[in-house]
Formats: sequence, C-alpha cells, structure tokens
Amino acid sequence: METNSRTLEITVLSAEDLRIDNRSVKKNAFAVVWTDTYNYKTTKIDADGGSFPSWNDKLVVGMPMHTRFVTLQVKCKASSGGGDKTVGIARIPVTDFIGGFYPENRLQFLSYRLRDSKGLKNGIINVSVTVKEALQACSSQAAAPGLGIPVDGRKDSGVVTGIPIWNGYPSAPLFR
Repeated sequence: METNSRTLEITVLSAEDLRIDNRSVKKNAFAVVWTDTYNYKTTKIDADGGSFPSWNDKLVVGMPMHTRFVTLQVKCKASSGGGDKTVGIARIPVTDFIGGFYPENRLQFLSYRLRDSKGLKNGIINVSVTVKEALQACSSQAAAPGLGIPVDGRKDSGVVTGIPIWNGYPSAPLFR
C-alpha cells in the first residue's frame, strides 16, 4: 500500500520583534502552520506576550508527500471585531528538515525570518520540527525469505531494487 503523506510535529515555540505598520504588536498574537490548502493548525492566542509572544504549542499536521514548503504565518487577533491582521509569513523549504543529512524522527530547532505583505523583515519565529516516518503496509509473507523472483536461474531470491518512472522523463529513448 502506498502512502500519500507524512505526519509533521511542529512545536511553535515563540516569536521575536513582531510589528504591524512599524508599531510593536501589543497582544493577541497567534501562529498558523500550513502544509497545503487543506492541512493547517493554529496555536493558542498569546494575550500577554506583545511583540515577543511565547506559545510552546505542539501542532500535529498531515504533510502530503508532494509538499515542498511549510508556511508559518503569524497573525494578530483584532481587538475591534475586524478580521485578523497578518504580522508576517515564513515559507520553510521541506528540505530544511527532510532528506540529505536529516533523518526522519529527528528533532530539529529552527528559526526563520518573517516577512510582511510588502516583503519587509518583520520579526523571527522559532520552531522545533519532527517528521514522523510514513507508515507503509507490508505483508509478512512478502517479507519472508525465499519468496522472491528467481534471477538468472539462481535458487536464492535476493532483494530487487526498483527504479521509479515519472511522467517528467522524455518519451524518446535516452540511448540509441
């Protein structure tokens, strides 16, 4: 069975030097973590932290395998019944915590610069991230030794590695 997502555990720790229209945020800041349009979670509101809110909220959100960026958005609850104001956004490349030298299930502490709607620097957000391994179903019979396909007439059946084929490859042969 093929899996289509991983589980992302992201703890939104705190933010620093938050501003709206070049004025310090007074209160009611919260953060939203987006992995795609349908997968997002929100922290609790920090009513007292002002420009330096502290949440320490662990959010568990599904992260589709095709996700390339996780978006962190800091907002401020409007005191006068209006909509929430966006303080800043940071887009985190998934490669910052998956792949290469970063094994899954490893806790990592990261800090990112927030940008306002004009693209100007507007504070920093501090998070910790753990990616839980995607679970795949595996039949105990399929994993049993001796049940593979014989190769070159050998009786012992070893492990065979498959190479995925994507639609992005050229349709013409590479070698002639």
